[in-house]
Amino acid sequence: MKINKEGYKIIVVSGLICVLFWWLFYRLLISNSSTTLIWASTIFLLLFWFFIVAFFREPRRVRIHDGDLVFAPCDGRVVVTEVVRDDEYLHEEMLQISIFMSITNVHMNWVPVGGIVEYFKYHPGRFLVAWHPKSSTENERTTTVVRMASGHRVLFRQIAGLIARRIVSYMEAGHQVEQNSVCGFIKFGSRVDVLVPKGSELLVGLGDPTVGSQTPIARLPKKAEA
Repeated sequence: MKINKEGYKIIVVSGLICVLFWWLFYRLLISNSSTTLIWASTIFLLLFWFFIVAFFREPRRVRIHDGDLVFAPCDGRVVVTEVVRDDEYLHEEMLQISIFMSITNVHMNWVPVGGIVEYFKYHPGRFLVAWHPKSSTENERTTTVVRMASGHRVLFRQIAGLIARRIVSYMEAGHQVEQNSVCGFIKFGSRVDVLVPKGSELLVGLGDPTVGSQTPIARLPKKAEA
């Protein structure tokens, strides 16, 4: 299993903490001859550490290129499909598709379309639960807008949730990005919003599972609106 670089420090630190706790449990319980409790604490700490390691797993994915499609930027489940108005940068109505990542999902993020990064901004904020309606505008988040060769502009937001406290983004304004290339990582539960042109065809429904960089979530209009 390949591990994402964003997890190296956390895996090492959590491993050392687990070893420390095991040593304390061992010293406390060995004097009472509590062999069963020693084994139970050992198994619990190992399982906890393996969970941390598995959280930062980096799956092998086939990179798909299709200029007509917008792909899911993350693993998870669709929680919002609605028309909204973006007042941060695009200042127009867009079709929003939001995907919630549970703590067991792969938390790598992928670029849903290819093109030039026209806009990028990090926003400090709150840590409401990721499915809260105000999390898109009040939580800590990043906003990225990619302008495609067709003229379409697609916006996506990485949003921190109640547990997620660290967003990593590799996006920079002016850079060329390939569709379904890795764009970042969100640590410990979160959500990603994708805003596509309002005339796009929705390809997923509420509750549908998604696989990041593999599941098409919308089909763009044939021509970009002026």
